[in-house]
Amino acid sequence: MALSIEQVEHVARLARLDLSAAEKEAYAQQLGMILEYADRINALDTEGVEPLDHILPISNVFRRDQEQASPPREEMLANGPLVEEGQYKVPKII
Repeated sequence: MALSIEQVEHVARLARLDLSAAEKEAYAQQLGMILEYADRINALDTEGVEPLDHILPISNVFRRDQEQASPPREEMLANGPLVEEGQYKVPKII
């Protein structure tokens, strides 16, 4: 499926691209080849082929959540550079 220069210009205008004449010719040829390949793929018989969401069979790969006690508040606040009245103190940003 060959694309015309006018179609390439239309797509370029939609994408707000300023293309030279040589670029328009090159893109017309390249986009035409891409569309021809898509047509070849569409022509394949896919009857009875189930769609895939992943190429390999996978299951839940996440670990199970395990409840555990959190560290004491004082230990957590010790990680901050400046603590005031039991809270992290940060510079005021306006």
